[in-house]
Amino acid sequence: MKSSDKFLRGAMILTIAGLLVKVIGSVNRILLSRLLGGEGIGLYQMAYPVYLLLLSISAAGIPVAISIIVAEYLAQRDYANVRQVFRVSLRLMAVVGLVLAAALVMAAGWLVENGVIKDARAYYALLALTPAIFFATILASFRGYFQGHQLMTPPAVSQIVEQFIRVVTMVVLAYVLLPYGLEFAAAGAAFGAVPGSLTGLVVLGGFYRYYKKQWSDEECALPGVQLTPACRLIKRLLLLALPVSCANVIVPVTSSIDVLLVPKYLLAAGFSVKEATTQFGYLAGMAQPLFLMATIPTMSLATSLVPAVSEAMALKRWPLIEEKLATAMKLCCLITVPAAVGMSALAGPISRLLYGTGEAAAAIMHSGPAIWFLGLQQVTTGMLQGMGHTNLPMLHMLAGIVAKLIAVCQLTNAEYGIAGAAWATNINFGVTAALNILALQYFKIKFHWLSICKIILAALIMGAAAQALHGLLAGFNYTLATLAALSGAGVVYAALLPLLRIISVAELKQLPLVKKLAQKLRK
Repeated sequence: MKSSDKFLRGAMILTIAGLLVKVIGSVNRILLSRLLGGEGIGLYQMAYPVYLLLLSISAAGIPVAISIIVAEYLAQRDYANVRQVFRVSLRLMAVVGLVLAAALVMAAGWLVENGVIKDARAYYALLALTPAIFFATILASFRGYFQGHQLMTPPAVSQIVEQFIRVVTMVVLAYVLLPYGLEFAAAGAAFGAVPGSLTGLVVLGGFYRYYKKQWSDEECALPGVQLTPACRLIKRLLLLALPVSCANVIVPVTSSIDVLLVPKYLLAAGFSVKEATTQFGYLAGMAQPLFLMATIPTMSLATSLVPAVSEAMALKRWPLIEEKLATAMKLCCLITVPAAVGMSALAGPISRLLYGTGEAAAAIMHSGPAIWFLGLQQVTTGMLQGMGHTNLPMLHMLAGIVAKLIAVCQLTNAEYGIAGAAWATNINFGVTAALNILALQYFKIKFHWLSICKIILAALIMGAAAQALHGLLAGFNYTLATLAALSGAGVVYAALLPLLRIISVAELKQLPLVKKLAQKLRK
């Protein structure tokens, strides 16, 4: 399989997996909310962010680091050191996982006693999550190893199975333990992460045994090479992984800015407590999940891009690197620009269709650009990481946070209201993406700006058509008008792509789904 085919196929597989995981997670949220109520969910949510924070520290950067190093050695056909990377990273992550799990056991009481965790009943949920840290940390090594081989099916399957087992266990244990008290039901829900991560580990272990036979045959065909010392590999893994882990820790910090500052500035602008809380709910609970869902494909694209670029870098094939980056940027814009325009153009109808109220329209409309900016940030981050510059995206994210802090303070006021807070998020992602792009241009990466401008033009025409169609049909049936406008927007956008020469027949043939369909038709 060609490198470009593996790259696009991997992105498609991860996108499908990401969407399925989101759907399963949404079902879980509904079931748990009905079962535990607000109080029980609150106990669970007090413990779970601590687990996510520890996981960000221990496991977020390791898959990226492993995939970069494995892809480099594979490009050089140095299979012995590929196995060495896996052995060393597995041992390293086992130690890190044990240390962090033990740290959580020892710190759980302190977090409750010192008021970091406000409700003492969340103590049991914290303890229940402890084993999951160990298994999830080891799981990260396996995922990074497969990503380095540009084999995205094993990580994708493991994510789906892990999420399914986690959700089933959460709901069952919460139901069984509910008669004993909410604290135990919340702990049962939290414990779902343990069998989930353990099952994911078993699945990837099975894939590893399957592929190991093929890899062993390849290794036997080559003469032995000198193994890289473990200490040198550990040093390189940490140097690559730490900036990525720090960047992932920054993500919840960025969300905390909204929680801490947006309601405060809305109150200062003259909103009542109820109004401020409601407006914040429209932004954080209704608008943000939409743009996060829309950027699942670009997150998958970025993950698939890292080993593909790393492999090309190791081979010193600069034209191939530029080709991959240009393809990734174009795909990113093809997906995110129309999604951003559509979300803004049909904000009111979307708000009514999904949430049963038009009140969230302002938050949704002004959050639309975040889809494009976040997509650009994700893809350009993957580009820089693949090139080995894992520290730059972290620094750029810090600059984006500073920009967001300033924007929240200046724009969340009586004049702009929640729209100002939404634009603070847009500015955050936009600044980070712009800095990433400037860094790539510094490294002589060229972008096809004319093509991107054409995509923006096509999306704007699509948005205008969608608004016009909804306006014509809204008087008959609002829900059908919204669905028709969304469908019509898709048709208009698809028609404009070849008309404006944004995408050619040759480029369409490169897409994995189109290739598969063509092969079936030939048969």
